[in-house]
Amino acid sequence: MKVHKAGIGTINYATAILTVLILISWFFITEQSIKFSILAVAAIVYFLIIQFFRYPQRTITLNENVILSPADGKICEIKETVENEYLKTKCLQVSIFMSPTNVHINWIPVPGLVTYMKHKDGEFYAAFKDKSAEENERTTTAVKLDDGREIVMKQIAGAMARRIINYVTVGDKVNQTTELGFIRFGSRVDLYLPLGTQLNVKLRDKVKGSQTIIGQL
Repeated sequence: MKVHKAGIGTINYATAILTVLILISWFFITEQSIKFSILAVAAIVYFLIIQFFRYPQRTITLNENVILSPADGKICEIKETVENEYLKTKCLQVSIFMSPTNVHINWIPVPGLVTYMKHKDGEFYAAFKDKSAEENERTTTAVKLDDGREIVMKQIAGAMARRIINYVTVGDKVNQTTELGFIRFGSRVDLYLPLGTQLNVKLRDKVKGSQTIIGQL
């Protein structure tokens, strides 16, 4: 299984800890049931960490007329709202909740130019709650399409997520194969789309990053 670069450090630490547990269990614990219980739990946790940072091989079809899902997960909110951090205008918000079992890579949903990026420290409320969009730690990124319209994406940390990684900067030319970043352990991504966007998804739909068409411009 291929793992994402965002998990290399965590996996190295987990490997070291697992090695220490194996050595301690082997040399210092004589009770077989305790020894194997410790090793079994350690092995399961290690597997879950590897699974979380998995890097799926996906074929991405470029299409400048559609908005591809930026993340794996479930549609948890669709509404008209005002994006008041950067666009300062009314938009169509589509939110994707990522559970700890989802792939946590985030992709750019449309081709264009990165015009804005800002990280904001904040709280760590459960990512499926409405107040997480405004109060949680997040990174906001805007992409301008060739026709001048802009789309905003917000990577929002959840109750378990404590690290948002972003791989793009202002001025970058991006397309739908570009990785926006990675969020560690349970979180959400909010999309702010132009009013009039024709959506292909509804509440509670499961979506796949870089594969599912969220809507058409």
